[in-house]
Amino acid sequence: MKRFFVKIQYKGTEFSGWQSQPNANTIQDEIESQLEKVLRKSTAIVGCGRTDAGVHASDYVFHFDGDVEDTDTLTFKLNRMLPHSISILKMVEVKSDAHARFDAEKRSYEYHIHKYKNPFNYELSYHHPKLFQADLDLLNQTASSFLMYRDFNTFCKSNTDVKTKLCQLVRSEWEINEISMTFHVTADRFLRGMVRLMVGCCVNVALGKIELSDVKIALEAKERLEMDLSVPASGLFLSRIEYPSTVLAQKS
Repeated sequence: MKRFFVKIQYKGTEFSGWQSQPNANTIQDEIESQLEKVLRKSTAIVGCGRTDAGVHASDYVFHFDGDVEDTDTLTFKLNRMLPHSISILKMVEVKSDAHARFDAEKRSYEYHIHKYKNPFNYELSYHHPKLFQADLDLLNQTASSFLMYRDFNTFCKSNTDVKTKLCQLVRSEWEINEISMTFHVTADRFLRGMVRLMVGCCVNVALGKIELSDVKIALEAKERLEMDLSVPASGLFLSRIEYPSTVLAQKS
């Protein structure tokens, strides 16, 4: 039995997130269903993390165990069977104890906002024309301030059962042009709902709804903001997962 890492992309609009759950259409369930048909046995997959309903991934990794000799053929068959919203990019053999979630060293997200109404990207970006008239310097000032902190209880959804709210951010910045803006954030881990709340915080500061000083006070006190905003899932992408090279299987 071998273990494989599988790199995929998906458009999350029509799914209730990655994680398998009762009476819901999820990415995990869709892939496991088709994998079972090809391998002719029930095969569980383990993802690098959860994404919420409507969130997308341009770089996502899961692992599974199976007796597979020809990964190219398996990739081809799965891509023919899976819906157009899910694509298998690459499949590689890894060490038997390699773990898609626990071995990930860094995760990166992008959040996209567009200025003009566009029928082709409304499911992949957040239409917010008013934001482009705001103080855009404050967007990056707010984003860069996040790098000063480790505890992100301020940007964690309620009723989350994690043991720690500590995250090590290494990137937090906005890329802005005349018609679009993208928030880039990289860390060793993220809390549930964290990125959408961070983006919402930047938006509220830029629009003058809250002060940057209030954000810093909340982060230092590890408390929620009195006025917070979780932006729509449509603009959020899991954009990169990074692993140490040591997870790869040694070729004989």
